[in-house]
Amino acid sequence: MAGKEKPDVVHQNAIHVETIRKELRHQKLHTTFSINPHRKLHILTDKPMSRKPTEVITENTAFTEAFQKAHLEPKKKHAMPQTESQEIGWVSTPLIPTNQRFIFYRTSTDVTKYKESALRASS
Repeated sequence: MAGKEKPDVVHQNAIHVETIRKELRHQKLHTTFSINPHRKLHILTDKPMSRKPTEVITENTAFTEAFQKAHLEPKKKHAMPQTESQEIGWVSTPLIPTNQRFIFYRTSTDVTKYKESALRASS
């Protein structure tokens, strides 16, 4: 029973060429890069005794807007919930408007005041 023979140089080259063609077909060239707005940036200050003049850094408005958008609440970023967990509490407006008739404040009578003072004394 003869085993599989090792491919010769021509076959290895053909396999290598086919592999490169597949890689080039699925390769995507990325030319635009930006800073991840979800990552915190640490700005380092100059050394206290350095005498070099400090650089004036111009403000990048696109980065500032992306950074501010990343720190918004999900309801302000998206029109609809993106995950199942976000569906809970997404609509936070009350279903029924508040009405003064249904607001019951806590009231105390002589009996409830006596019982509360008795419970406090016993504990």
